[in-house]
Amino acid sequence: MDGSTAKSLSIASPSESNLTSTVLDQDLRILFLTAANPGAGTTTSALALASQLAQMSSGLVLLVDASQSATNLTQQLGLTRERGFHDLLFNTQNPPLLQDCVVNVSSLPFHVLPLGRQSRGNEHMTPERLGPLLDQLGSQYRFVVIDGDAVYSDSDTLAISTQADGVVMVVRSEDTRWEVAQAAAQRLSQAGAKLVGSVFNRRKYYMPKWLYKNL
Repeated sequence: MDGSTAKSLSIASPSESNLTSTVLDQDLRILFLTAANPGAGTTTSALALASQLAQMSSGLVLLVDASQSATNLTQQLGLTRERGFHDLLFNTQNPPLLQDCVVNVSSLPFHVLPLGRQSRGNEHMTPERLGPLLDQLGSQYRFVVIDGDAVYSDSDTLAISTQADGVVMVVRSEDTRWEVAQAAAQRLSQAGAKLVGSVFNRRKYYMPKWLYKNL
């Protein structure tokens, strides 16, 4: 689907978003980004990671919006009327095809799968629902980056984390308490998720920024 009418977003470079872990493992194809609490900058980090992977990889990269936030990627790109992730998972009456949901936004170097129009209602994501869809995405894309909600803000976060090949924890500098981040990481691990890295977001520089780069 052509996303020529989608809104344009500026993407911070990985150094600007303080991306502390770049995934290069050939076995890690589906990456899920979450945080200990809302407002940590998960969407910003997901955009930066997807952009970097698209530049580094010879294959296609897909960014999936799985966030229920009012300011999620779907809202920011103006794609609220498009079918997407939830339609593929929960629309059992008239399920769409993947190619009818993926959006090619001209300003972005990767494809986007919006959250979608389908309401999940009282239904929740399960391995039986997620597994086949993620397998399909992984077979068509070199990397799939999933932008998710915080660990404690949505019940589906743990379900997605256990089905992804790797989970990246986003930590907002001077806002996320270390104990909270540790507890969130432990909860993910106990659920069976594989933590592979972290993003230290919105770091404040008390020395000139150029000096940090030379330390």
